[in-house]
Amino acid sequence: MSARPTAAELVAAVADFLDNDVRTVGGQVGFHARVATNVLRIVERELLDDTPAAVRDALACLGCSGEDALAQGIRDGLLDDRPDEVMASLRTLVRHRLAIDHPGYADGP
Repeated sequence: MSARPTAAELVAAVADFLDNDVRTVGGQVGFHARVATNVLRIVERELLDDTPAAVRDALACLGCSGEDALAQGIRDGLLDDRPDEVMASLRTLVRHRLAIDHPGYADGP
């Protein structure tokens, strides 16, 4: 059994089809094709993402196993005594999320 094409490759192929063939139709269909292409590109980046060490370290320094644990810790007030560390970790997480959802945005103009 072949592992090709991968999920990321399939998503990229559909995004290319929408971007190169369907979007050229124009009008509402073209607009929806562009939106769908953008969604698929985000999914592709998520599939290819290997969470960087900086994100894992940011969570680990707060004793959190993941973003859900961090959110729960904040809601429960367990991290109230560490606001600077929480903010630094959140900045790291947001930069990583932006890199997937909107590449180049965090770099500024």
